[in-house]
Amino acid sequence: MQPMTDYYPTREHFIEERFPRKEPVIHLDSQERANGPLSEEELQDYERNGFLSFEGYFSSEAVAPFFDELDDIERDSAMCARDQVIMDPNQKKVRSVFDMHKLSSAFDRMTRHPHLLAMVQQLLGSDVYIHQSRINDKSGFCGKGFEWHSDFETWHSEDGMPAMRAVSASIMLTDNNAFNGPLMLIPGSHQAFIPCPGETPDNNWTQSLRKQMVGVPSREDIADLANSGGIKQPTGPAGSLLLFECNTLHASNANMSPWPRSNLFFVYNSVENRMNKPFSGKAPRPSFLATRDNPPPLKAHCGEEQGETLLIS
Repeated sequence: MQPMTDYYPTREHFIEERFPRKEPVIHLDSQERANGPLSEEELQDYERNGFLSFEGYFSSEAVAPFFDELDDIERDSAMCARDQVIMDPNQKKVRSVFDMHKLSSAFDRMTRHPHLLAMVQQLLGSDVYIHQSRINDKSGFCGKGFEWHSDFETWHSEDGMPAMRAVSASIMLTDNNAFNGPLMLIPGSHQAFIPCPGETPDNNWTQSLRKQMVGVPSREDIADLANSGGIKQPTGPAGSLLLFECNTLHASNANMSPWPRSNLFFVYNSVENRMNKPFSGKAPRPSFLATRDNPPPLKAHCGEEQGETLLIS
């Protein structure tokens, strides 16, 4: 694997000022943009804000079995001992479970839902594969929050993702409300890359998935972007869908409510943006965090099994 030019220096190669992204947000030309389920108005919203929110996109009945699978994992002590299952640092509760599309055939089918797959292909202008899949869970009263960060900064530095050509699809498995720690995003923050200071520790993932210490933007940058673009907090019932660009700054508060908040994430990466060597110079993270084996492009699954019924309002 040949070394690539690092267009987004960060951490060990830290520079102080944020700078504009090198790639477009929508990876299609003006004539091709109409080739997909998203309208031109929705494409412009995504281009401007860095995310799209669809309340009640899937039925709550369709996603309920996925939340049940999370309960099964939490009761399985052998599963909880695996590296891909991240426990909350202060409680014996699951914080994240990675590689869900490989653990569950139902999750795998959902990654290939024809409507979902068509949207991300339209945004990225190419075939796609799953870079990472996970459930993030916040149990009632004790679910911890996540620091402000850009996913791309970590995927670039620690996984070797060359360019900003990935999108996350977050499906709410439980109701997300103002009280149980929903995701917060800064509109427009995806337009600039924010270098982050600090050296990446060896095997940083073993602690960063519980509490992120490096790869966190300065408070000055976060405040400047939030004062300019505001902060949005997409909420909705179970089954709601959020698509957000890989460089959009996001975070979430702790869950102080009695209600759990569980979200499923699929990270779709362009087949033209596969992993290189980590730009931090460290060893690559495990495959359950970053797919490196060049899987074939995803093909739509057109079955009618549970979890695949789409609600169109």
